[in-house]
Amino acid sequence: MKNILTNANFPRTADQRVYHLGLRAGDVANRIVTVGSPSRAQAIAAFFDKEIKPFVLSSERGFLTITGRFKNVPVSVISIGMGSANMDFFVREVRECLSGDMVIVRLGSCGALIDVPVGTVVVPRASVSVTRNVDFDFGSADSLESPYRISRPVHADAALHDELQKALAIERPLGFEILTDTVNASADSFYSSQGRHTSFPDHNEHLIDKLQASTPGLVTLEMETFHLYHLAVCWRGRQAATRMSPLTERLVEPVISLPPAPVFPTTSLQLASPETVIRAAAVHMVFASRTSQEFITPNQVTELERWTGIGVLNALCHFEIPLERLHPEQGSVWEEEEKSVLN
Repeated sequence: MKNILTNANFPRTADQRVYHLGLRAGDVANRIVTVGSPSRAQAIAAFFDKEIKPFVLSSERGFLTITGRFKNVPVSVISIGMGSANMDFFVREVRECLSGDMVIVRLGSCGALIDVPVGTVVVPRASVSVTRNVDFDFGSADSLESPYRISRPVHADAALHDELQKALAIERPLGFEILTDTVNASADSFYSSQGRHTSFPDHNEHLIDKLQASTPGLVTLEMETFHLYHLAVCWRGRQAATRMSPLTERLVEPVISLPPAPVFPTTSLQLASPETVIRAAAVHMVFASRTSQEFITPNQVTELERWTGIGVLNALCHFEIPLERLHPEQGSVWEEEEKSVLN
């Protein structure tokens, strides 16, 4: 379906939906859990208040958003897939759909670089980025460049990190371990930049050793947390900028369950105000041990996602956002849900 709009800088559809996530203002709450897989999003959303039917939106690009209430607090769970590119789509596009602050927790799987059992939960205080250096000659290895680059660390929001730590400790069953005040590494691939060996000449035989030597406190390795922390830190103190009207050549056609999102006036709110903040933290579930090569079982995953999901929701519920820094309920999907129950 074609539609004529005005600007390619930040694509939106005619009904003001962002291009990749398919969201518009009023679809997503200020408190957000982001996960990789749709099944994990659905498992977490199962803990939402049962009195209200959640709003569910599946975009053509594979993003799933579920917005409801947990202990009567509006919360969204969004599955984004894997990697920093998808994290970028998520943070930037949700930011343009929200008035007020964003409080984001990534709940995702990881590999452990130290000797801890699978099923361990890690709350990283900081993260570094590991990227494949495309200027290195991987074919011949005859290069003055290093094959991989390791960034300086970027930090989680301290208050949100501490709130997660407390909430998870309350929910933790016997037999599970929680590690805090650690450092994470986010790689730009699952294989080469995480030191895994395939048939490609990746020249990563010493990458893990180099990473551990250069990054004190390093425990986990995955693909998304650094970019989340980086964008959150970049937003704080940001100077006001002029934003262009968006455009796309074709409509995004998300699949939406009842109740539908209301039509939301595009001029009624200042979305993505530069005076707002983005607070970000992460909870990592160890699915793979890089020291023992052990991998988690499906039954362990189910139990792990259950109690960490409840812990993350409780942390978000208890994390204070001033009323004036919240997206208005009027015209939102959570307001409409509430009305449908009362009527």
